[in-house]
Amino acid sequence: MSESVVRIDSLRVELDSGEPIVEEVSLKIRPGEVLGLVGESGSGKTTTALALLGYARRGCRIASGTVEIDGHVLTAGDEHSVRALRGRVVSYIPQDPATSLNPSHRVGNAVGEMLRTHVPGSDPERGAREALERVHLPGDRAFRRRFPHQLSGGQRQRVAIASALVCEPPAVVMDEPTTGLDVVTQARILEEIDRLRREDGLAVLYVSHDLAVVASIADHLAVMYAGSLVEDGAATDILTAPSHPYTRGLIASIPDHAAPRRMNGIPGVSIEVGARPPGCVFAPRCSQQVARCQQEMPGRQDVAPGHRVRCFEWQKTPSLSHGASLTLHSTQEEAQVLEVVSLRAEYGSRATATVAVEDVTFNVSRGECVALVGESGSGKTTIARCVVGLHPPAAGSVRFDGEPLAALAKNRPQESRRRIQIVFQDPYESLNPRHRIRDAIARPARVLRGVSRQEAEAAVAELLERARLPAALAERFPAELSGGERQRVAIARALVAQPDLIVCDEITSALDVSVQAAVLDLLAELRAELGLSLLFISHDLGVVAGIADRVLVLDRGRVREEGPVSTVVADPQDVYTQELLAAAPRLEGVASPSA
Repeated sequence: MSESVVRIDSLRVELDSGEPIVEEVSLKIRPGEVLGLVGESGSGKTTTALALLGYARRGCRIASGTVEIDGHVLTAGDEHSVRALRGRVVSYIPQDPATSLNPSHRVGNAVGEMLRTHVPGSDPERGAREALERVHLPGDRAFRRRFPHQLSGGQRQRVAIASALVCEPPAVVMDEPTTGLDVVTQARILEEIDRLRREDGLAVLYVSHDLAVVASIADHLAVMYAGSLVEDGAATDILTAPSHPYTRGLIASIPDHAAPRRMNGIPGVSIEVGARPPGCVFAPRCSQQVARCQQEMPGRQDVAPGHRVRCFEWQKTPSLSHGASLTLHSTQEEAQVLEVVSLRAEYGSRATATVAVEDVTFNVSRGECVALVGESGSGKTTIARCVVGLHPPAAGSVRFDGEPLAALAKNRPQESRRRIQIVFQDPYESLNPRHRIRDAIARPARVLRGVSRQEAEAAVAELLERARLPAALAERFPAELSGGERQRVAIARALVAQPDLIVCDEITSALDVSVQAAVLDLLAELRAELGLSLLFISHDLGVVAGIADRVLVLDRGRVREEGPVSTVVADPQDVYTQELLAAAPRLEGVASPSA
């Protein structure tokens, strides 16, 4: 077996105040090997990943431990010497390529600049061309002269990969490189990563919250919680027989389009830095805890050769078993709430109009969830914007309770605006950063329902509880919340208007699987209790199979296939639907765990 390219030994990263963010992390990665680093937001994944570059974010420092890559110690020496190793010995690929690609630099220059910096005397133009071709992008001059905004999301991510690998480093850190991409683009990027590590012998640290994606590419897994490694070993061993209750909880939260079921989120919330208990960090959320767990931190114990766990009671962790399958919501006798007929939507001027949606017809009944799925650019979000009045249709009609709706929300009656609400993909962009959560939720109640301040305050408390959020959170600002908390606040704000239909636009795409499960569970409860209707937009077929009754598959603005979710997933008739399902990641061979 080859020597390890990456060695992390007893790494500790802490705040300047001394509070630990990551502690006692030790890992190894061999040439051609992919190590998947998984866990919820705040678990320390990205902090550990950045430490491989010898870097700690502002307000943090690498306090102790070593990071060695290909014989170079990145936790020693000054910033100047360590910076010279970044890109040449280890490279970093971020979740959003926009953060690493300068919008004012052409693609060829962005890739070639890495060679100019780290490989003096090389031919940057030739190197950029070859690097782009290695990731299956055109290497010709016309493509190299494009700017990042002229590329698709998948192309930008490939350019980021080409830029990271152009200097042929022995190791690369990939931090959520496919999050937010549609399943087809994601599958292509994962294929490129797998091909490059096999051909070039790359040692890859792959950071993700999506275990289904990691399972498709990783050889080994390391599971983090509250800054500590709680389980690590071969990917197949951990995915089929997890020993730590937290790992099992993550697997229980993963949706699977081939075996639809109600997801089970992990009870409680992740422990924040500075609030970690003296004993086991997972004890407050663990059903297996004993008195000892609250008093001391477990050491890492061997489950099997190469498989270790940090848990006193790991032998009590239940095995994986098949959970109960979902049953479809019957809407045969329910009244139709939303009717979209022959919808056409365009962008641009009349002279240069681009058709985004063409001849789309569907309806949503009371209490029903209808999903729109497809690749990026398929027209899903445009349809959602037409329904809520943010984009005027070029043709066709949108009717609500049998009455036609005005094209734009500003021209619709206040009652119509109240009854149709939307939750956006990124709640941070829709929540005013200067308003406290209490005010963000209370305002729609006062404006759209005309209730008093006292009644609005009572509604805020009730909805925070319903969204499984602590009452104290009402006094916080959006920046003080996690992504999952902000998304649940956005749902609570939509609910305070007491709507009949909520349009959910990719609301779970960037959430941890456990938080995603909690959000989906909340929506399922609301449908059952309030008869709420949902228009659910997603590229994740596993999520769609776990919440929707019917699905429309969209491709370039047109409906390619529609029907009950169970029928479309089990027996897709359209070639495009078959391609989407083939590209969708899943934990193949792993039983769906019951609660």
